[in-house]
Amino acid sequence: MIRIFFGMSLGMALLAADVPEATLKNEALKVVFHLPDAVNGSYRGARFDWSGVVKSLSFGKHEYFGVWYDKHDPLHHDAITGPAEEFLSEEGALGFDEAKVGGNFVRIGIGALRKDQDAKFERFGRYTVVNPGKWTVSQKKDRIVFRQDLMDVSSGYGYRYEKTVRLVGGKAEMRIEHRLRNMGKKAIHAENYNHNFFVIDGEPTGPNLSVRFGFAAKPKTDLAPLAAFQDSRLNYNTELKHGQTVMSEFTGFGADASSYDFRVENRKSGAGVHITGNRPLSKVIFWSIRRVLSPEPYIKMDIEPGGEFSWAIRYDFYELSPGT
Repeated sequence: MIRIFFGMSLGMALLAADVPEATLKNEALKVVFHLPDAVNGSYRGARFDWSGVVKSLSFGKHEYFGVWYDKHDPLHHDAITGPAEEFLSEEGALGFDEAKVGGNFVRIGIGALRKDQDAKFERFGRYTVVNPGKWTVSQKKDRIVFRQDLMDVSSGYGYRYEKTVRLVGGKAEMRIEHRLRNMGKKAIHAENYNHNFFVIDGEPTGPNLSVRFGFAAKPKTDLAPLAAFQDSRLNYNTELKHGQTVMSEFTGFGADASSYDFRVENRKSGAGVHITGNRPLSKVIFWSIRRVLSPEPYIKMDIEPGGEFSWAIRYDFYELSPGT
């Protein structure tokens, strides 16, 4: 299956106004994706990368992702599921501070957006996407490849962004492989992180769920009384209620990629997932509410014009004995 997206024309070309989707399967996993679409896409917000959004990932009897928010609005900043990624530039966006009101700035994986007013960048704000670039989506038996080409002359930023989501044959393993090539006139200085948004078997965040960090992690914020952190493991003391949050930045990771290592487990259902990456961490945030929990590993990239940066994330899904 091959779908080619040309900016805003895709939705107009679709015969039906259905949210476009694609499915990958192997012997162990079934993954359903929402596809990027500037008119009919499930997510068209101004925060997260539009590609690689997982609607559902099933391993045996287990489900790892799903809707965790109350109401779906495709333009809302976090009305998104699955391992959603965001690109930040000094906690802002490429070219935002330099842009005049009415001018453009850029968010990788989204496109060129308009600066509507003379105000500071709002990470969770709504901005108009004036140019989503050219999206190309191609699929083979074991992988789906998303590619976005954007050239925004007014801001000086341009890039080719390619994300390949691949299932490893015979294994409960999914890999997300990225390449970002700077095609513009300005250097790209950015951080990327994966929000993950785990909803494992629909289990409310509480004592049945735990998160292990693969380094000597230390939370900057006291997690008591809702949770406790000991020996690089986060455990919940109680089931979170609506409106309660457990969140902290974590320190203690090393200078190489071995610290990009996290495990999330549901001891009640026996579902687990091991997340690793091939780049050093630049920051780690953990965030959770009643319906979802999210280890958020950050990496840093500095790409001069003509240069390229690549990185990969690996998800190994497994089953443990229930109740352990």
